Amino acid sequence: MTRISVNINKVATLRNARGGDVPNVLQCALDLERFGADGITVHPRPDERHIRYSDVRILRPELSTEFNIEGNPNEAFIQLVMENKPDQVTLVPDAPDVLTSNAGWKVSANFAFLQDVVGRFKEAGIRVSIFMDADVEEIGLAKKTGTDRIELYTESYARGYSIDREQAIAPFIAAANCAAAHGLGINAGHDLDLQNLKYFNQNIPGLLEVSIGHALIADALYLGLENTVQLYKRELK
Repeated sequence: MTRISVNINKVATLRNARGGDVPNVLQCALDLERFGADGITVHPRPDERHIRYSDVRILRPELSTEFNIEGNPNEAFIQLVMENKPDQVTLVPDAPDVLTSNAGWKVSANFAFLQDVVGRFKEAGIRVSIFMDADVEEIGLAKKTGTDRIELYTESYARGYSIDREQAIAPFIAAANCAAAHGLGINAGHDLDLQNLKYFNQNIPGLLEVSIGHALIADALYLGLENTVQLYKRELK
């Protein structure tokens, strides 16, 4: 069964909108684990507009499932990851001013940098995943950085799913086959939801993990957090 890691950034966004500590990010993460989430993902950004660096330090010793920290590996991010030693770090090339992640790495243009960062994290015993578009040439290069996994950026699949799901998923099948041929583990995330998740999971060979935040937290407003986690897990069976 493909694992689901829940991104709790939106919980932090709601907290930050009012100030104070409601909703409590740690309590929500612990509840998600209790309700069946296989992992917790956070994506701290430099302006701390949702998850704060202090949240990472609070979460790390309390979580019992897999902890994934994702973000653009500037030096402050690297130090945060090294300090807190998550199970996995996901490298995402988002600029500080973007609303949300909007592209995968061009490994060909950033090879030396990624190789250095991947090496530093792996030396610390942290599994590394690189956020990637469904581009087989770039995925082939990703293996040479030393990364353990890639995370397929699935926004284009989600956008095209209701129009032509076979066409939308085709490049991701090719990307997954390429990753497997190079010995890379496969994660996926961005705009996956209860409508498009099952088809993606059924058609992507070797899919290990999906990271879902916005859609899951939004669904929980209507369906309840525990029920929503179980509904997403059902789509992954």
